[in-house]
Amino acid sequence: MPHFFRHTLTALMLVLLAAPFGALADEAASADTAAEPQGQLPLQSLRNFADVFNQIRLSYVEEVDDKTLLENAIRGMLSGLDPHSDYLDASSFEDLQNHTTGEFGGLGIEVGMENGFIKVITPIDDTPAARAGIQTGDLIIQIDNKPIKGLSLQEAVTLMRGPAGSKIVVTILRSGISAPFEVQLKRDVITVASVRGEILEAGYGYIRISQFQNRTGQDLKKELSKLKSGREPLNGLVLDLRNNPGGLLQASVQVVNEFINEGLIVYTEGRLPNAYSRFMASATNPADSTPMVVLINGGSASASEIVAGALQDHRRAVIMGTRSFGKGSVQTVLPLSEESAIKLTTARYFTPSGRSIQAQGIEPDIIVERARIEALTSSGIEITEADLAGHLGRGDGKESTSVSRKAEKGKREDLAADDNQLYEALNLLKGMYIMTKPKTALVETAIQ
Repeated sequence: MPHFFRHTLTALMLVLLAAPFGALADEAASADTAAEPQGQLPLQSLRNFADVFNQIRLSYVEEVDDKTLLENAIRGMLSGLDPHSDYLDASSFEDLQNHTTGEFGGLGIEVGMENGFIKVITPIDDTPAARAGIQTGDLIIQIDNKPIKGLSLQEAVTLMRGPAGSKIVVTILRSGISAPFEVQLKRDVITVASVRGEILEAGYGYIRISQFQNRTGQDLKKELSKLKSGREPLNGLVLDLRNNPGGLLQASVQVVNEFINEGLIVYTEGRLPNAYSRFMASATNPADSTPMVVLINGGSASASEIVAGALQDHRRAVIMGTRSFGKGSVQTVLPLSEESAIKLTTARYFTPSGRSIQAQGIEPDIIVERARIEALTSSGIEITEADLAGHLGRGDGKESTSVSRKAEKGKREDLAADDNQLYEALNLLKGMYIMTKPKTALVETAIQ
């Protein structure tokens, strides 16, 4: 065998973490057999690889160095497995590390590949992509008038990167719109606050988790504490996981652990012994017991689905919205050096009841599609007894005014128009509270 072929085979075997020398020697001795024993490297395929490598090296129209060719070979092996396995060069490896800490550069979208185009899994809250109106499910077919077709996911993502403040034009293909359209965005340093909370109205809180980062569990605890420290007791909570692309597994476990005291949260299964993991709730701190609705949609993926699935199986929350994305696979980052790594799918997620999330997603308990709601009475004029001149008082010394009712009605209509799913979640929480609150003593009135 020529020296070049021996050198290439050795390099490839190092990349593949090849079988032990003894197994390879046995295989070489029986290279002419029709079938290769399982677990041994196919020598003829390695020869084919070395031949293709040499042809490219000698005959390609432009000279390509050996390092680039081998990196492309690694990238090709991984991209052929599934949409989430990938080769991480120095830039990609650094971006991944920054992403889990909550600060990174770019447009603020979680993306994947579909039919050769970039598919938007979700825009991240308060980023250039979200502000420009990019939506879950959009297909990016061109970047700065350069077609995406034929590029790898990593190459396309590289085109979208750039210094903060620089502009980029993406061409979007959106379901329901007949022709592609262009969106201009300005790149920015994306700093994502993964958790934020607010009071929707007296007694009802809202917590939004945009992605799962290192501090998500701690930040959730703080936001929950703030909501519960208000004047009114917390009668219900909406946990919003819509368009949350996921993140760290451990962060999702910490979030679920805030709401249940015991039991299984999630488990994983794979081929390797260390791919079998079970994550249990800890009773170190008492779990929060506030009645809860969890909102999900097609942009809720991975860690979001772990949280929704666990809370659903434990009957700790009502899941509302639309079916989630269905990314139920575990990616392990395996460093190759200080500057590069591979991201390899090594296991699948399962909910406590044994449901696989992969390509299935979480089905909501109550399906509520995103919709635009308009009131049938648009005049805003509503005459009640309180508006009539000389109307009788309530008899308890208190006066009812139509002004306060109109103001409250205006708030409800605004929420229904802006976010009907959140509006329905709030209504459900109110109904749950009404049916469970202590009964008041009835006053019997004697009829003469």
